[in-house]
Amino acid sequence: MPNKLSKPEKVKNLCLAALEDLKALNIKEMYVEKISSFTSNIIVATGTSTRHIQSIADKVVDDLKDNKIKILGLEGDEAKDWILIDTGDVLVNIMTEESREHYDLESLWDRAKSAS
Repeated sequence: MPNKLSKPEKVKNLCLAALEDLKALNIKEMYVEKISSFTSNIIVATGTSTRHIQSIADKVVDDLKDNKIKILGLEGDEAKDWILIDTGDVLVNIMTEESREHYDLESLWDRAKSAS
């Protein structure tokens, strides 16, 4: 019997594949289910330009919709320096290098893991 992926894992894998397809940089995934009440996984990736960030976000959204995964929220579409895609199980953050350095989500979640 084949190993069946859980829904959060399937969503995470779809998102990661889309990010890799469009050459997102410095992709980092964080498993946060034990310290978060609102999601299982957070993915952070960098785009090289606002156009690249938008293209990556479009690809992630299209791939999720093609697989009948409901998107609960899409934020930052108009700002273009940080786009957040929320599926409930997975939060995908696609950011410019400057935004990623400024908000430093990885350190924020690493500190939260250390405190738990």
